[in-house]
Amino acid sequence: MTATKVLRSLLHELRLASQSPGKIKDSLAARYILAQYKKYETTDQQLCKARDEAIFLGQTYLTYLSSLRKYNELYKEYHGSGERTVKETADLVGFKLPTDPK
Repeated sequence: MTATKVLRSLLHELRLASQSPGKIKDSLAARYILAQYKKYETTDQQLCKARDEAIFLGQTYLTYLSSLRKYNELYKEYHGSGERTVKETADLVGFKLPTDPK
């Protein structure tokens, strides 16, 4: 992944995690990430080990943010709020209950 793609993905994940969507410019985290990317910006003539480390760190944070978001979605969906009925449990795991002919 290139540095630009990692940066865009990080800002996208921050936007999803933000309580006020669409307003990440004022976010301290977004300003810090942008400052770090500007700090390690290099030209084609330079070979910079720190830039590769910065991309790796950005990918690590990106993985953390996306995993945390997915975990919270799964937790909300499957976390029990007390006892479930047999039908709710069957629907949760994808089974259908047999019907009694009367």
